[in-house]
Amino acid sequence: MTELDLAQYTEQLASQARDASRKLVSSNGNQKNAWLRRMIELIQERTPELLEANAADIKQAPEYGLTEASIDRLRLTETRLQGIITALEEIIALPNPIGEIIDSNIRPNGLLVTRVRVPLGVVFFIYESRPNVTIDAAALCVKSGNAVILRGGKEALHSNIAFYKLLQEGLRDVGLPEEAVQLVETTDREAVGHFLKLSEYIDVTIPRGGKGLIERVARDATMPVIKHFDGVCHVYLDKSADPELAVSITVNSKCQRPGVCNAAESLLVHTDIADTVYPRVAEALKKQGVELRCCPRSLERTPGATAATEEDYGTEYGAKIISVKIVNHMDEAIRHIHQYGSGHTESIVTTELAASEKFTTQVDSAAVIVNASTRFNDGGEFGLGAEIGISTDKFHARGPCGLNELTSYKYVAHGAGQIRE
Repeated sequence: MTELDLAQYTEQLASQARDASRKLVSSNGNQKNAWLRRMIELIQERTPELLEANAADIKQAPEYGLTEASIDRLRLTETRLQGIITALEEIIALPNPIGEIIDSNIRPNGLLVTRVRVPLGVVFFIYESRPNVTIDAAALCVKSGNAVILRGGKEALHSNIAFYKLLQEGLRDVGLPEEAVQLVETTDREAVGHFLKLSEYIDVTIPRGGKGLIERVARDATMPVIKHFDGVCHVYLDKSADPELAVSITVNSKCQRPGVCNAAESLLVHTDIADTVYPRVAEALKKQGVELRCCPRSLERTPGATAATEEDYGTEYGAKIISVKIVNHMDEAIRHIHQYGSGHTESIVTTELAASEKFTTQVDSAAVIVNASTRFNDGGEFGLGAEIGISTDKFHARGPCGLNELTSYKYVAHGAGQIRE
């Protein structure tokens, strides 16, 4: 497309989304749930077509230089399609947030003031690789009363188009506006820049992808941005850590799905257990094929490991690599997390209540977890259904962004003729 064509195309999509968002305000929870149920039926009916479209993306993946972890994120299977269906069922079961009275009070003059939950309006959502996100994002946005413009990565284009056709078919079937969900079908990167200028139509942009993408969006957007920065997540083994839990939690945090944002990238070990618990953890990680990049003190305790660089401690590997550092006390661990972490997810393994309370109080991340895997920082695992991302911001949303995080509120006041003196 020419620059003029791109400008016209992006404005048309944004304008249609604005119109659709105003129609969605009048839709009720039953109608939106009917659409979600229809989506489940369509995914079940069209599974072969969806897998065929995804196979085309997988075939092209080497052309884009995707890593093994990236190809794993891109791949759809019948099991993963069932996971999408399960997420839709969970969203159906969630209460409709729109119209909820958050709080209310009656003023001395009799004026009834209520604070009511409302949609954000139009969401421009940019994401990479994972085609299941197309369904998750559309489902969450529409159930929370928002229209959404989806801009997936070129590496998942065939899969995203296949899902998009089902989304629009489902909207038509239940009488919701088709333009409530729109897919940007051009892979021209300049289209993103045009959308980011359309603050008169788009209320919020949510980028979900690499650091470069998010920094670009945050810099260029003319509307608010809910950011999902790096997932440099830590597991800290405190001096009282149970050895079995230390092994299982660390291995699960790193290895269950190494390419996702809530996988652990750094292991911190209290010096008191460096010669007892840590060797067991290191051996378990190596058995899973994990490369350990170690500080000098951990390196001498880890045969076959490599020396960590300063850069390693702030790196989101997205692969079976983990940095390791032995610390003298919890304060040092917390300082390390604040220096090198991304504010995403941190876990402590400890049997001491005071230690867990100190860690959860002082560590400033979107999710702080005690005696469990970092992999639990997830919308589904936290009971939100699917999520549109995990925000590392502090405003307007933090952590997994589910239905409520895609809403705002307005004040509605009911009077009986009161006037202000």
